[in-house]
Amino acid sequence: MEKTLDKLKPGEKGTVKRVTAEGMIRRRLFDMGVTPGAALMMRKAAPFGDPLEITLRGYELSLRRIEAAGVLLEV
Repeated sequence: MEKTLDKLKPGEKGTVKRVTAEGMIRRRLFDMGVTPGAALMMRKAAPFGDPLEITLRGYELSLRRIEAAGVLLEV
């Protein structure tokens, strides 16, 4: 099943299938290790939904919801 990263619920896991974001956001995601094949887990979301905290490659990463929407996952 495919989902974008911003649609994951806390505790859900997935594997990055494709990064659909463009421009500087795409570059930033790649620089932080959000690349196809990377496994990640949604840790938590802030009370109003922004930012999101994910665990990726052994570290915690905070992303804005708009950035997370550009990451397609296989759940």
